[in-house]
Amino acid sequence: MSILSILEFPDPRLRTRAEPVTRFDPKLQQFVADLFETMYLAHGVGLAATQVNVHERVLVADMSEGRNQPLALINAQILEKDGSQVYQEGCLSFPGVYADITRALSVKVKAQDVDGKQIMVEAEGPLAVCIQHEMDHLEGKVFVDYLSPLKRSLLLKRLDKQRKQAASA
Repeated sequence: MSILSILEFPDPRLRTRAEPVTRFDPKLQQFVADLFETMYLAHGVGLAATQVNVHERVLVADMSEGRNQPLALINAQILEKDGSQVYQEGCLSFPGVYADITRALSVKVKAQDVDGKQIMVEAEGPLAVCIQHEMDHLEGKVFVDYLSPLKRSLLLKRLDKQRKQAASA
């Protein structure tokens, strides 16, 4: 397995729209395994292929305490959304930055697994948030896009300040 480099905002490659996966082969299985390893090492709960500069419709998630419920979704599409919730989101492409984002409370998702088999996932609460967040990455969207211009500006200034402090440390 390999640890992949995670792109950090404002890298323009985070704005790239991902293409559908058409080949389900050992290379894809290895890539998904690498995504999980990278996500776990970075202490994340989700990671989209776009975040590691691979522009294919692949995302992984694991919201479990024991990090033992891995979920890989290939070519995912949301079929249904219901309800609304505000959840404090973070992102591996925005280290140390969090913001309250409003998203659907539950989602029904059609996707494929790493072998290309059709799967359906119904998620609610934090897992629904995670899936929506990662699917946004595959569309070239990031969570700060949901914030008002003022809140986004303040958050990005905080991120910049953290980077400058880390560089001078």
